[in-house]
Amino acid sequence: MLAKRAVTFALCSRPSVRALSSTIVRRDAVPASTKVNYEEKYAEKLRRRAQEQGKSVEQLRAELKEQEKQRRLQRLKEESSKSSGTPEAPLPAKSRAESSSAAPQSSTAAVRKDSSPVKPLSSMFNLDKILETPHTPDQISVLWRAYHGSRSGGTGRGYLCAALPVKTYEKMLDVATKYPRFVIPVPRENAQVGEDSKEPAYEFYLMEWGFHGHPPEPSTSGDLFSQNQPSSNPQTSTILFTPLQEYKLRTSFATPYLVVTHYTDLAKTHGLVLLRGEITPSAAASSPSVGASEDGGRYMLSQQDAQLLAIHVQRFYLWNEGSEERAALLKAFHETPADFKWEELLKHTDFSA
Repeated sequence: MLAKRAVTFALCSRPSVRALSSTIVRRDAVPASTKVNYEEKYAEKLRRRAQEQGKSVEQLRAELKEQEKQRRLQRLKEESSKSSGTPEAPLPAKSRAESSSAAPQSSTAAVRKDSSPVKPLSSMFNLDKILETPHTPDQISVLWRAYHGSRSGGTGRGYLCAALPVKTYEKMLDVATKYPRFVIPVPRENAQVGEDSKEPAYEFYLMEWGFHGHPPEPSTSGDLFSQNQPSSNPQTSTILFTPLQEYKLRTSFATPYLVVTHYTDLAKTHGLVLLRGEITPSAAASSPSVGASEDGGRYMLSQQDAQLLAIHVQRFYLWNEGSEERAALLKAFHETPADFKWEELLKHTDFSA
């Protein structure tokens, strides 16, 4: 069934059989809405600030939510960097020889000139060489997988990667701008709801889209005028996946266990959007995930669970024929939260059915 998906995610390590345990998930553990209710808690302050800035309360509340996501993402980047101690290691000698066109040639390429918390694509790919030497989309996809396969001492653990057709990404982006939040259940096979119950247990993750503007279209170093041209690339985006219980307890201080970034720099030149998933190292979060027992607890989430979360993004945000029920669930979560039924959600996240 997974082979029919629009995108195949490259797992850089082989999933292992692992013992699973979980906190019991009951009906009342999944709220109808997980939105932070700023208006209820700070109604008067919001109205006063909105009036001072000449904005509506809704506009100000949307800005506050976006700032909250940006702070969480930036804090995660800083904590992940501290936990690793050193930046990502360069490609091994063999991989460098095979992927020389992808390796960045100078540290200046990795420095952002804007306020985006997203790590720039130029810190991983030498975009000048990719443009100077013709590369097909398939070749770029191979280089992208090779780069991530060389991470973590050549094991690739802690990362996901994929190359999406730009049309696929644009379809998901259109839906995500309208419905940027959702909850995804992850099954916990060895956990039980009750002592004598045979019902499966699930751990719910809150997913949040963030949008970071249109990256400039890459050009060769000799092209002095391209930087002044407006970009026609789609927006770069991130998706934060945080355990729902963790988010309920810590809200803006909750650490995402998985961050998925969609790089759109090559969308117009090569018709590709490059996906990168980064699993949070265990030292950067408050407590391990119930499914993070593999890799010796080095990461807050297992490779297998990270892949499952990434696949569900397509299932609920890539609307095609046959996805009407999943689209209705996503709409209900935002538009009519009282009608949202998490039991219906489980029917569409069970690959064993």
